[in-house]
Amino acid sequence: MSNPYPHELSIGDLYFSPVIPAVVLGFILAGVTAMIMNRLKITRWFYAPSYIFLALWILYIILVDRLWIHF
Repeated sequence: MSNPYPHELSIGDLYFSPVIPAVVLGFILAGVTAMIMNRLKITRWFYAPSYIFLALWILYIILVDRLWIHF
């Protein structure tokens, strides 16, 4: 049974917030998605591609949080 309350992740004796891996993994996934969109030349249809990158980053953080970390 999982704990319904937020908890720390531990690697050895180091404890850190579970948000950190979600943010890092979200950034990596958003970067990969942005590179794919640039190669397919989809970004030319967007007014501000940097905002699309931020939106993808936030969506990936939410997905990683809900599907992998389970706060």
